[in-house]
Amino acid sequence: MSIVVPSDAAPATDTPRERGAHLLPGGAVHFSVWAPHANDVAVRIHDGPAAGDYVLTRGVAFEATIPGVGAGADYSFLIRDADGVPRELPDPASRWQPAGVHGPSRVVDPAFAWTDGAWRGLDLPDYVVYELHVGTFTEAGTFDAAAAELPRLRELGITAVELMPVAEFPGGRNWGYDGVHLFAPQSTYGGPDGLRRFVDAAHGLGLAVVLDVVYNHLGPEGNYLEAFGPYFTDRHRTPWGRAINYDGPDSDEVRRRVVENARYWVRDFHMDALRLDAVHGIFDLGASPIVREIGEAARAAGREAGRRVVVFAESDQNDPRTVRDAAEGGLAMDAQWADDFHHAVHAALTGERTGYYADFGDVGRIAAALREPFVYDGRYSPFRRRRHGAPSVGVPRERFLVSVQNHDQVGNRANGERLSVLLDRDQLRLAAALLLLSPYLPLLFMGEEYGETNPFLYFVSHEDPKIVEAVRRGRREEFAAFAWSDEVPDPQAEETFRRSRLDRAKLADPRHAALEQLHRDLLALRREEPALRPGAAPHRVTHLGDDGGGWITLQRGEGDDALLAIFNCSAVERSVPLPASAAGGWTLRLSTDATGYGGEGRLTARIGHDADATEPRRLPGREAAVTLPAWSAALYQRDSRGT
Repeated sequence: MSIVVPSDAAPATDTPRERGAHLLPGGAVHFSVWAPHANDVAVRIHDGPAAGDYVLTRGVAFEATIPGVGAGADYSFLIRDADGVPRELPDPASRWQPAGVHGPSRVVDPAFAWTDGAWRGLDLPDYVVYELHVGTFTEAGTFDAAAAELPRLRELGITAVELMPVAEFPGGRNWGYDGVHLFAPQSTYGGPDGLRRFVDAAHGLGLAVVLDVVYNHLGPEGNYLEAFGPYFTDRHRTPWGRAINYDGPDSDEVRRRVVENARYWVRDFHMDALRLDAVHGIFDLGASPIVREIGEAARAAGREAGRRVVVFAESDQNDPRTVRDAAEGGLAMDAQWADDFHHAVHAALTGERTGYYADFGDVGRIAAALREPFVYDGRYSPFRRRRHGAPSVGVPRERFLVSVQNHDQVGNRANGERLSVLLDRDQLRLAAALLLLSPYLPLLFMGEEYGETNPFLYFVSHEDPKIVEAVRRGRREEFAAFAWSDEVPDPQAEETFRRSRLDRAKLADPRHAALEQLHRDLLALRREEPALRPGAAPHRVTHLGDDGGGWITLQRGEGDDALLAIFNCSAVERSVPLPASAAGGWTLRLSTDATGYGGEGRLTARIGHDADATEPRRLPGREAAVTLPAWSAALYQRDSRGT
């Protein structure tokens, strides 16, 4: 390694708290890289007046401050290990990879003309999440193009937009879970400033932004961390290979990396929430779990900026400790995904029973998921062939997020089918009502609101042929348990990616527009009715089993504010009794069978009245009843008028 050391290069005297390249006043840049596997490290400045190679001083990390570099300069690290072979690699804490995962890193100026100074974030119960993939959300597939669509989402009733991972990944086509540069927003999406413009635009519309972050693994291509230090361990195994070293020798700096990353997204990009991917794949046997430290760091960064920041966790463990406080031995996440709700609705409406859907299927599982987020709360799971989960009784409902579609449940099907091609339209409307009238935080997957029929497939754009073939083989093996078709679309093909783009032209079709109107009206009811706010009021669920009717009632709130949702989860119309204690009857607020939503309009406006009356009539001594069409839902409000 031939290194030129200009006389004006100087080691750091005031080390920034984070690794990477940090712009200082006057254009100097401080470089800091943790690389215990290296014998020596230099930084190569590729362009500008400071171009050249500079030796870094070894301490806990290799560091130096180089004058005259300035923002926009490209650089790499030159490292030499015990074998004496020099390698030129990107910065493990790079803020921008304009030439992709293998190229040089770029110095970024963190300054930005933010206009969101008055934004303070959302309270947790107010989250209505819309998950999107930047690359397929629009034809252009950029942050700026996605920002142009935000006004429509706000008008729909969305309050928070969740971005699938945007950390730099190989090529331009990827879900984002193959990211390898955790601090670098994807270059093909628009890089750091593109992401900042997106967040600023969202806040200007009153929308929060949730960022999906992946701390349980890194992608296989462009992952150079092992050349720098012991970032991985064989002490644990994950579905994606070697685990990240959060609890072994030299793990302090590895932990520091992800804690800094969580703080960085909140501080430098004004994120309102982080969604931690698959925390069950984060292995840490230490006394202070890294997941909890990540949450604490993100929330602290929010408090410093005067904003409310929350942290969501994805977990398949059905473990309420994920959201319990640290004093109770929990991970102190603000909320967690509750997949049993999705599985119960999907299996009951589609009839699928393969894979994990074998644990679901009957309408009673939907009723159970409406009562408590974990259907499997310690009971035996036939699919897992063991007991699964623990009770969530007593945990506030706003601590759980549910969906009937998301990127995993759609994209991890062999052919990426959405519910819009698996269900009839009346069933689609019923699924929307189950989701948006549930007592939990709801998540919609992009295009769900209008019944997008384009698939959401799994796609990649790797350069390494061995990795490409491994991905193809892995996808085929993954689908074996579901007995899905062997004809899996090629993840590497650009056509697979193109087929996954949304087609908003479908909104010109009255059928799609009607479904969007249903979502719009359901979301308006959530805003207008206090009893529908998660955690605001008690809820009660009753269910008549499949043999006797297959319907569910869900009462939200008490007294004059009570709302009663009725769900007919069967293929025939059902007569459903309403509570006899209601003085004067119930008023219909919404029916998924209304003609404006594409239904046949078979419900009257009031229950407990004469057909031609304008005032309600009490029915003492017996229950009122409503006849619900097949696969439909209705929402009634208690009407205390009359005698």
